[in-house]
Amino acid sequence: MQTIPHVENEEKVVEKPNRRNLYIESYGCAMNFSDSEIIASIMAENGFVTTYQEDEADVILLNTCAIRDNAEQKIRERLKHLRSNKKKNRELIIGVLGCMAERLKDKLLEEEKLVDVVVGPDAYRDLPKLVAEVEEGHRAINVLLSREETYGEISPVRLNSNGISAFVSIMRGCDNMCSFCVVPFTRGRERSRDPESIVAEVENLAANGFKEITLLGQNVDSYLWFGGGPKKDFEKANEQDKESAITFAKLLDKVANVDPQMRIRFSTSHPKDITDDVLWVMKKYPNICNYIHFPAQSGSSRVLEKMNRTYTREWYINKVNRIREIVPDCGISCDIIAGFCSETEEEHQETLSLIDICQFDFSYMYFYSERPGTLAAKKYEDDIPEPVKRRRLAEIVEKQNFVSKQKNKMRIGQKFNVLIEGISKKNKNEYKGRTDQNIIVVFPMENYKQGEYVEVIVEDTTTTTLKGKVLKAIKLPEIN
Repeated sequence: MQTIPHVENEEKVVEKPNRRNLYIESYGCAMNFSDSEIIASIMAENGFVTTYQEDEADVILLNTCAIRDNAEQKIRERLKHLRSNKKKNRELIIGVLGCMAERLKDKLLEEEKLVDVVVGPDAYRDLPKLVAEVEEGHRAINVLLSREETYGEISPVRLNSNGISAFVSIMRGCDNMCSFCVVPFTRGRERSRDPESIVAEVENLAANGFKEITLLGQNVDSYLWFGGGPKKDFEKANEQDKESAITFAKLLDKVANVDPQMRIRFSTSHPKDITDDVLWVMKKYPNICNYIHFPAQSGSSRVLEKMNRTYTREWYINKVNRIREIVPDCGISCDIIAGFCSETEEEHQETLSLIDICQFDFSYMYFYSERPGTLAAKKYEDDIPEPVKRRRLAEIVEKQNFVSKQKNKMRIGQKFNVLIEGISKKNKNEYKGRTDQNIIVVFPMENYKQGEYVEVIVEDTTTTTLKGKVLKAIKLPEIN
């Protein structure tokens, strides 16, 4: 934590410091946490120092999520709590950023009287100017969405960094209009970042000792760069331009070659867009982790159609089989929504059977929460009673926990390469890390250090965690 000393001149007149303290809280997905690092960088260029103590802050920014109603309610409760900070420091500036800001816009200024600044995901460059407007006695807002903004040249400030793992944003926005999802309305249209700026950021991370990066996008598999033109123009391009375009598979290839000792992950994949080219690149490079987050959302073809997911149950199962055909030891996780509009009991059973068939390593599971402004909210009745949603969700969780536990039991006696990420939360004498397949592993510290790769043999498991011991320190295999 950096702080600014209080300085007085000889006449005892207190000078307002040129540097002020900024406190950022992030909610929701990894993209929001990555965005907060961009925000911190923009504000640092304008005299703000990030603090990790909210009572030291001159400006408090909440970078928010709008994917579900309970996420927004959490922000509202947090804003009520911050009233006490405002009473102690009347000059304190409070801002709401991100998806909730984009969804509610100036309603936030009207409903939450202590909110001074409201900024959407594409307007973070304006933050210093907007904060200055507040200091002049105004409340400020910018929620304009952009078709070009990627923050590509901004070097993020690594917040709460362990110095080992980092996020690298490769694209912004989303063109998929899933009927339940608010993201296209809060993050705008899809646009890809210049691959050279991505590679330069990864090179900088490698030079600074980072050992693992996660490439981020709402749908990384649709990444496409061909001189910065819109994707719709790509179909009209000549064959030479198409051949020179950088797809996600080509970007993965470039990033993997930066440093053979740096592990590469990516998130998130839309099933309709992942290609065999991506899978073959994963298979080729030992430093690309064998793990794909592969959201199904439902196991029913009819429900998937209502969700506008553009694939069927059978198509999804075939794609999972294809992943395991090319990358046999690939870990696969899933997103599942229980109780979507008009879902029948038989269709719920189809989702349960999908977990059995696909054998996901783990899943993120929720019951449906209608979001204002989405296609589902406009077209469909939210007609599944909440007690039914909760019961169906509980059955999905029980099914997934059973599958995860059985899969982990089969890993007893197996050896895994693990990057030591830090100290276990439950035992200060143990380290934690993850396998290639993104499964958490805990093991005794011995004489090893954070940031080292080690070979661990699994001796015991829980539903979500492997327990083992280190056999030896290792290096990742060289790239052929």
